[in-house]
Amino acid sequence: MKTMQDRAADALAVRHDLPSPCISLCRMRESDGLCEGCWRTLDEIVCWSQMDDAQKREVWAKLAQRAAGGNA
Repeated sequence: MKTMQDRAADALAVRHDLPSPCISLCRMRESDGLCEGCWRTLDEIVCWSQMDDAQKREVWAKLAQRAAGGNA
């Protein structure tokens, strides 16, 4: 299974129609409010379908930072 950083790099290489980070493991952590499966916040999950590619790219970049231990 690919790491979140690998998945983010793959997604950021896509020009259009960025894929969703969802891996169908939907469980929000109380400690930081992130989904255990995709590392998104609830707001990022809810807004995903309305985001344009630039906004999705920003979320993917944040996911890579979160996976690396940064607080994005």
